[in-house]
Amino acid sequence: MKNDSRRWIFSLFFCFTIIYTFSANAQDVFVVTAVKAGHLLDPETGKILDNQIILIENGKFKAVGSDLSIPVGAKIIDLSSLTIMPGLVDAHNHLALTYKIVPERNIYYYTYISESTALRAIQAASNGMQMLASGFTIVRDMGNNGNYADTALRLAIEQGWIPGPKIINSGIIIGGMGGQFWPTPEMGIGKNIVNPEYLDADTPDEIIKAVHQNMLYGAKVIKICVDCKPWGYSVENIQLVVAEAAKGGMKVEGHVQTVDGAKRAIEAGIWSIAHDNGMNDEMHKLMAKKGIWRAGTETPITLPEHTTPERYAKTVASLRNAYDNKVPLTFSTDADYYVPGKTRGEVAIEFIETWKAAKIPNVDIIRAMTINGYKVSETELTRGPIKVGLAADFIGVLGNPLQQIDALREVKFVMKDGEIFKQDGVMTPGKFFHGGPVNGYNIR
Repeated sequence: MKNDSRRWIFSLFFCFTIIYTFSANAQDVFVVTAVKAGHLLDPETGKILDNQIILIENGKFKAVGSDLSIPVGAKIIDLSSLTIMPGLVDAHNHLALTYKIVPERNIYYYTYISESTALRAIQAASNGMQMLASGFTIVRDMGNNGNYADTALRLAIEQGWIPGPKIINSGIIIGGMGGQFWPTPEMGIGKNIVNPEYLDADTPDEIIKAVHQNMLYGAKVIKICVDCKPWGYSVENIQLVVAEAAKGGMKVEGHVQTVDGAKRAIEAGIWSIAHDNGMNDEMHKLMAKKGIWRAGTETPITLPEHTTPERYAKTVASLRNAYDNKVPLTFSTDADYYVPGKTRGEVAIEFIETWKAAKIPNVDIIRAMTINGYKVSETELTRGPIKVGLAADFIGVLGNPLQQIDALREVKFVMKDGEIFKQDGVMTPGKFFHGGPVNGYNIR
C-alpha cells in the first residue's frame, strides 16, 4: 500500500513537473512580438508601405500587413519613426582576417604567419557582431580564415553561443600549387607553407579530395583560385569542381584576376565570380547570358591605402558596365583589413560610395544588397525577405534609402531570428548568449 501511494505521488509530481516545464518553455518560445513599422521598404517592388504591423512568433515572421490585430499579451516594439527593411548581405567578406597598416603594412602574408587560427576565430566573432550591428544579417565568408575558423564561427552562431550574421562559409580556398602565395623553395617544398590558407590541388584527384575536405569540415560554398597562377585551372578543372560540389548541394565561386580566367570560369558554368580584374564588356555580356553572379568587391577611394585613383576609375566604370549589361550584381566587399576609426561593418557599408559613383539607382543598390544577396547565398527560401514563414531578420534605419542611400549608414534597429540585437542605435545582444548549444551540435 505504501509503495502504491509513493508511486502515485511520484507520478503526480512528475506530471506536474512536465506540465510546468512545458508551459514555461511555451511561454518563453511562443510569445508573439508585434512590430509597429512606420515605413516598410519592399526591395522587390521598390516601394514603401506605411503603418504596417509585423507579427513574429518563434523566431519567424507570422504575418505582415496594415490591418492586423495585435494579439493580447504580445510584446510590442514601436518602430514608427523608422524605415523597416530586410537585412543586408555582404556576398564576399573575410571575417577571420584583419591585416593592418601597423605592423604588417597591409601585407596579408605577414598576418597569416603571425596570428593563430584560434586568435583569428575570436577576431571573426568580433567582426561578425560588427557586421550585424551595421545591418548585415547574412555574410558569405569566402576563405582566408586559417584552419576553418569560418566553420567555427558559423557553428558558434547557429548553436547560440554568440550573436552574428547567417554565415555562408567556403572553408579553405582551393587552388593550384601555392594558392595566392609565391613561396620560396625553402618554404614551399616539404613544408607546405601555404597551409592552411590554401589547399594545393593540381590534379583531378587532388581537386576532388580538396572539395570533399571542405565539405567534410563544414563549408557551405566552395571557392577556387581560377587563375592565381599563370597556368591556372582549365575549363575541365573548373567543371570538375562544379560537378563535385553539386554532389554536396553546393555552388562554386571563383577568384578571378584575368580576362582569360574569367572566360574559362564562365564557360565552365561557375556560380559566381569574385573581383572585377577580369571583367570587361565581353565578359559581362557572357555573364548576363548565363546568369553568373558578379561579386565585384568594388573598393571605394574613400578607404585609404586600399586603391588608387586610377584603379578606382576602372572599378567604377566596370561596375557601371556590368549594370548596363544586366549582369546579376551582388554587394560584395572583400573586407579583410582594419581601417582606423571604423568597425568591420562600417568598412563594408562604405562600399556604397563606389555604387553611387557608378550612378547605380538607389533601388538597384538596395536590391544588390538584399534580394540578390539572398539568391547568391541561396537563403531566399529560409531567410532574407520579410515574408511569412521565414526567419525574422530585419533592420530599421532613419530616413528613406530609396531617396538617400546613405540612410543605410544609420542602422538604429537590428533583429535576427526574432531577437533584438540593436535598438535605438545601441547593441543589446544579451539574449543571444547562452550557456549551451541551444540548437544542437550540428556541423552540416
